Amino acid sequence: MTTVVPQRPAPPVVARGYGALRVPGLVLAAAVAATSVVATVDPNQPGHYPTCPFLAVTGYYCPGCGSLRALHDLAHGDVVGALARNPLMVLATSGLLVAFVLWTRRRWRGLPRTWAAPASVLYGLLALVLAFWVLRNVPGWTWLSPA
Repeated sequence: MTTVVPQRPAPPVVARGYGALRVPGLVLAAAVAATSVVATVDPNQPGHYPTCPFLAVTGYYCPGCGSLRALHDLAHGDVVGALARNPLMVLATSGLLVAFVLWTRRRWRGLPRTWAAPASVLYGLLALVLAFWVLRNVPGWTWLSPA
């Protein structure tokens, strides 16, 4: 009787250099285009963008309320104004920028993905968003509501 030892699969072949930057380049182009639209078309002027459906139906702010105005402020260099509109969006944007740089660097070097967020991190982010959602609608916590 022989024992069969399972073999580990070979690591995937990952493109390196400029060819590996095609997808990050497309993502960057889409982000720059979207940010350019929001920077050019002022969301503070009524009629340019639709109203938040959750706010229109319930009268309460959702976690995304004020994000367009915050992105508009960030695109114009007004970090304090962006924090007044939606502080969670400013933090999320910072985190996405760091993740994008790390992803692009990993793709450039041709390294496979070696880390994925554990469930506890994902549940923690969900709890943060839900807490932000509730607290920005609590009377007296107007500093969290979109200005």
